[in-house]
Amino acid sequence: MIATRRLTRIAAALAGAAVLTTALSAQARELSVSTVLPDAFPWGQAAEKWAELVEERTEGRLTLRVYPNSQLVNGDQTREFSAMRSGLIDAAVGSTINWSPQVPQLNLFSLPFFMPDVEAVDAVTGGEAGEMVFEAIESRGVVPLAWGENGFRQLSNSQGPIDEPADLEGLKIRVVGSPLFQDTFTALGADPTQMSWADAKPALTTGAVDGQENPLSVFDVARIDQVGQEYLTLWNYMNDPLVFAVNQQVWDSLSEEDRSVLRETAVEAGEWEIAMTREEESERLAAIQERGVEVTELTEAQHQAFVEATADVHEEWTSRIGEELVDTAREAIEAR
Repeated sequence: MIATRRLTRIAAALAGAAVLTTALSAQARELSVSTVLPDAFPWGQAAEKWAELVEERTEGRLTLRVYPNSQLVNGDQTREFSAMRSGLIDAAVGSTINWSPQVPQLNLFSLPFFMPDVEAVDAVTGGEAGEMVFEAIESRGVVPLAWGENGFRQLSNSQGPIDEPADLEGLKIRVVGSPLFQDTFTALGADPTQMSWADAKPALTTGAVDGQENPLSVFDVARIDQVGQEYLTLWNYMNDPLVFAVNQQVWDSLSEEDRSVLRETAVEAGEWEIAMTREEESERLAAIQERGVEVTELTEAQHQAFVEATADVHEEWTSRIGEELVDTAREAIEAR
């Protein structure tokens, strides 16, 4: 009898421990969030803001742990979407550029000189075209929740001012790992060279490449002028929206309440980051000029010359992106 009672107590204790473990598990869950840039940049700040809001709204029941610098994919930012789709990453605040190899529709935002201003970007992301892009992402096992913004990408180089396509002739320009970028700079007469950002700064320092393209926030925070980039052309040739997203299986495993929190906080963090990025543009540009960078702003005629030089790129890539999506986005831009 004594042995039986002892076994009963042990069984009860084990059952209680199991219940407690289950309860604690239900109370707290951590999701990994991948970003390319750390919180010195608006991009990284967007992810941190999302994490902050989630923890606050769930009182710590659900937390997001941010892994910047593409840590979860060994620095290869083009693998981020695949890693999230496969479940190696729970969530991400990612770039449309980096995800475009797996989601061709995201190349919409990289079409050269397609979106002239932030109003055009908002018309696309906030309308039917944006919904079509989100549907394309979701069809690949990732649930998109909200938009953020890395900003319009500008061109810098170490050789001289650039205000016409001929100025790019033969220049080695570092580009991200997207075929569309290769085609765009080839059409402009440059020599596009794909490399990670970790490799790009040393290459710029030594002169192995002549120039690069990035948003003003990246140029400013990363002090790209300190690696020989003394000339900057403001040409707004493409915009890079960010996307807050979660792996489909992770999403399905969450309660309705937690899904709502994740989506609402992603939207809030995205709106906060977009506003901040845009508000800081003029201040960043002033800081860059104060450091001695020569800034070139294109006239309407000069801008049109670049548009015409890349017209064939549009024609070729429209079929890859999807004519219906491109037409829907164009209509939104024209109606803005």
